[in-house]
Amino acid sequence: MTLSDYKYIYFLGIGGIGMSAIARWFKAQGFHVGGYDKTETTLTKQLVEEGMDIHYDNKVGRIPTEFYKKAETLVIRTPAVPKDNVELQYFEGEKYTLLKRSQVLGLITDSLITVAVAGTHGKTTTSSMIAHILKHAGANVSAFLGGITTNYNSNLLIGKPTPKIDAMPEVPPFGKHLCVVEADEFDRSFLTLYPDVAVVTSMDADHLDIYGQHDELKKSFNDFINQIKVKGHLVIRKGLDFEMKQNKITYVHPYSGDGGEFSANNVRVENGYFVFDYKAKSTEIKEIKLQIPGFHNVENATAAINVCILLEVPVEYIKSGLESFKGVKRRFEYIVRNEKVVYIDDYAHHPTEIEAFLKSVKALYPIKKLTCVFQPHLFTRTRDFAEGFSQSLSLADEVLLMDIYPARELPIPGVSSDMLYKNITSKNKKLVTKANLMEEIQKLNNVEVLVTVGAGDIDTLVEPIKQYLTTK
Repeated sequence: MTLSDYKYIYFLGIGGIGMSAIARWFKAQGFHVGGYDKTETTLTKQLVEEGMDIHYDNKVGRIPTEFYKKAETLVIRTPAVPKDNVELQYFEGEKYTLLKRSQVLGLITDSLITVAVAGTHGKTTTSSMIAHILKHAGANVSAFLGGITTNYNSNLLIGKPTPKIDAMPEVPPFGKHLCVVEADEFDRSFLTLYPDVAVVTSMDADHLDIYGQHDELKKSFNDFINQIKVKGHLVIRKGLDFEMKQNKITYVHPYSGDGGEFSANNVRVENGYFVFDYKAKSTEIKEIKLQIPGFHNVENATAAINVCILLEVPVEYIKSGLESFKGVKRRFEYIVRNEKVVYIDDYAHHPTEIEAFLKSVKALYPIKKLTCVFQPHLFTRTRDFAEGFSQSLSLADEVLLMDIYPARELPIPGVSSDMLYKNITSKNKKLVTKANLMEEIQKLNNVEVLVTVGAGDIDTLVEPIKQYLTTK
């Protein structure tokens, strides 16, 4: 099949960050786009304003008339849509062409020079950095990203179509169509991709509801690595284990954020900014000053630099591109920053991410009190990493711990936020609900640095918290 066989593209779960990027791509190519999602959000409102037909009632009768043209309609679903979804059952029963988001992404990127960024954390920022540097340098680049980039206020960049290229060229690919894509390990989605350049930022245990064991997740990453095209490149965080098949000819470039070759060196905080030097065998870039804070973002930037060097982007564009990168929404996003109070919002939802985030905040504000509001995401993740969550959250001086956001899951007996709460060692801690969070924040004494952390619907509280902090 080819995508040009269809005129109408219908999305089940159109409001997801990955789904919405693909929806925008199809709309830009002239397809009629519509879909269903469970709830209306800021993002779905934007999609409607862009001309997409979206509804929020899970009813077959709400499907717009055009999409009943079976032969001309492609239905794309996200794994987050449950099997008992009424519209999904209708499309399956009527034998529509129905593909997962990851399958469609594989079809779109198949004819492009593709950079795929994978990792249990760091992939959204790293892929966004790479895409921005390439666009900043004048490359013809498309990008499917897992977050809303601040520079472009979008999760999609669209380049100009070019003829199909079979392999990564030996010369700089400017003028060719590059594609940067976030490669998602959830549901093994990234196994639909066959990149020219792959990045692996991390392989920490996660999504154990899908994989069962950490070893199975690592095996899936290994399968992804072995799908890199012959004479392609692997940029991988130093210390991660992988096994390359003997008949694969792939160039491996390990990187790190803590010294050595292909790494960030002399990392320091200067006037509220993270600054570092990049060092490789034949390349050195001095005094790179990031607009987005964090030790983890220095490491992400190091991976992005390595990729752009492989693509032969001039060093001056790499440095100026990184320094003009404004970040991704909900990734170390400053909401309030004044003399009285600092408020930062972050998407971190795994113990390793939370630890990296809170350590970076403390490095920026070492003498200020740090208050962390955390909303756990998924019952299974809370159960599987309870000890790690408690340890990482204990880095904060005080913790407001919310109820678990269930997302796609049903409750698990005995699994609650109390599993984390009892082992948090912060001097001040309290269990709160979404309904009474604002009341509890107003009770806090001397708020200096406040952070909200989590991947659920905690983002809906960002504006009320901002309003309180800026008017009190």
